[in-house]
Amino acid sequence: MTHVNDPAVVRRLLTTPGRWAVVGLSSNTTRAAYGVARYLQQNLGQQIVPVHPKAETVHGERGYATLAEVPGDLDVVDVFVNATLAGEVVDQAIARGAKAVWLQLDVIDQAAAHRAAEVGLDVVMDTCPAIEGPLLGLG
Repeated sequence: MTHVNDPAVVRRLLTTPGRWAVVGLSSNTTRAAYGVARYLQQNLGQQIVPVHPKAETVHGERGYATLAEVPGDLDVVDVFVNATLAGEVVDQAIARGAKAVWLQLDVIDQAAAHRAAEVGLDVVMDTCPAIEGPLLGLG
């Protein structure tokens, strides 16, 4: 079964204040995750949590080496890893009790999307908040 993004889910995730774990976010300003996390934080008012093996502080927010180390609840797990690794991140998001997973542009894993949807997570795949937000007139 091929996942299809629900425009209502995209809008709700972008407009509802939440806590977004951005997996793959480091202080490398040339990486897409850096700019998208800044957009989420500054333009949409989302709280970001950097998740990267280096556990760096990014955009003033403390980083964690793994999703499992992040304290507290997570509304969205934003996946900026290679598609071959996305399924593992989605499974970790499910285990953490996240409410949604957002797989970035070209991060496509139909099986992982299906697993997440089956247990009740909202799923957005193969698109970007920094593209969808302006299309919706946000930020």
